[in-house]
Amino acid sequence: MTATPSDALLRLLAIMARLRAADGCPWDQAQNFSSIAPYTIEEAYEVADAIGRADMPALQDELGDLLFQVVYHSRMAEEAGAFGFAAVAETISDKMVRRHPHVFGAAASRGATAQAAAWEVQKQAERYTRRETGTLAGIPAALPALTRASKLARRAARVGFDWPDPEAVLDKLAEETAELRAEIPAASKARMQDELGDMLFVMVNLARKLDLDPEVCLHGANAKFERRFNAVEALLADRGQAPADAGLEAMEAAWQEVKRRES
Repeated sequence: MTATPSDALLRLLAIMARLRAADGCPWDQAQNFSSIAPYTIEEAYEVADAIGRADMPALQDELGDLLFQVVYHSRMAEEAGAFGFAAVAETISDKMVRRHPHVFGAAASRGATAQAAAWEVQKQAERYTRRETGTLAGIPAALPALTRASKLARRAARVGFDWPDPEAVLDKLAEETAELRAEIPAASKARMQDELGDMLFVMVNLARKLDLDPEVCLHGANAKFERRFNAVEALLADRGQAPADAGLEAMEAAWQEVKRRES
């Protein structure tokens, strides 16, 4: 017989408690929030990867791993006398009801765009309630840099700090490129790092102005490079060559051939 959601969750909570018990698993007993946090981030990325591959069995497995991370942090917080899993579930339930007054309250129903705007207004109000003041307040510093840059830029744009159009962003990118180019002869890593960071931030803004997700753009570029480079290796192997021995000229010629085949 298939377990009910409540039975399955109670079993998982019991397993976590047993692992952290005095006679449980030494590795699990030794962990803390900081040591577990990297695994939490990794599991979230593995969920996204399974979704990208449209692999439902893998998604089921990865969602379980991610849920275990929530249970793990909740158990450690409970042991510290802070909160438990039930409080986590209640908090998110209350938040979802509060942020959907058009569903759970008397507010009029909205379209998707209007609802997204209302959602941001509600989040801003919650930040002020938590005394997180300022336009950029509440954007976690631990986010991947590309994602955090996108959130920072979008938040600033809401109050009018923005370029008028993509062309203006491209002009800024050219300016930042020139500044990086000027720093290269001196070879100061600190200065080059600073200028390259500016370029990347401008490119994130360019993606935003084009209504594109920079993470998705880079993910696609990574996948394309991986696919093409694997094809280059296969092409060279058919000719009895390894990439390291073929040389740059031969690899570039193979790269161009792979690109032509794709077009």
